[in-house]
Amino acid sequence: MSSTEYQIRRATVDDLPALLELWERMDFTAAGLDQRLTEFQVATDGAEQLLGAVAFETAGQQGRIHHEAFDDFALADTLRSLLWGRIQMLAKNHGVFRIWTQEDAPFWKQAGLEPAPRPVLQKLPAKWTNAQGGWLTLQLKEEAAIQALSSDQEFAAAIQAERERIAGRVQRFKMVAFGFAVLIAVLVGVLLLYLFSRNPGMFEHLGGALQR
Repeated sequence: MSSTEYQIRRATVDDLPALLELWERMDFTAAGLDQRLTEFQVATDGAEQLLGAVAFETAGQQGRIHHEAFDDFALADTLRSLLWGRIQMLAKNHGVFRIWTQEDAPFWKQAGLEPAPRPVLQKLPAKWTNAQGGWLTLQLKEEAAIQALSSDQEFAAAIQAERERIAGRVQRFKMVAFGFAVLIAVLVGVLLLYLFSRNPGMFEHLGGALQR
């Protein structure tokens, strides 16, 4: 079967029975992985049979590849290549600038991940520091550039929020002014009705005075 006949997609609840079986064969502790189903990307064949899976977790602007598993390891590198393409797309969509993994298959080093030196390890997100084993890492983008872009986006968002706040104030002012004008009109109408009730001939005298 050629690689074009495999499908790569996000795992769904329907995949869970096959994933549980696969995790058991890989000696993974299934407890907890089923609660992280949305992290998993799966590879299936034309009959929708699950052939492999790998999880991609993000922490801020960093990502981690973990718990890869395959039904047939003869297909592992073919499926890894397709899953890696999917992970790169997810990383781009989430603004990830660095990817980490503790997977030790040669494929990941061939894909560009390298053993993380001590200074780089200091950038490892705290939620992953308790994981045992060596780390491979790949920097996708310059961290400074990502942070600058993030700052620019935050500034633009702040400007937009201020514009919306001012527009809201203007709209409220217009509503208050309109309400005040209606109130004045009502008061004038009430006053005229009161004067007319006290002096029914007032408008006749006023009309005559205007005609002279």
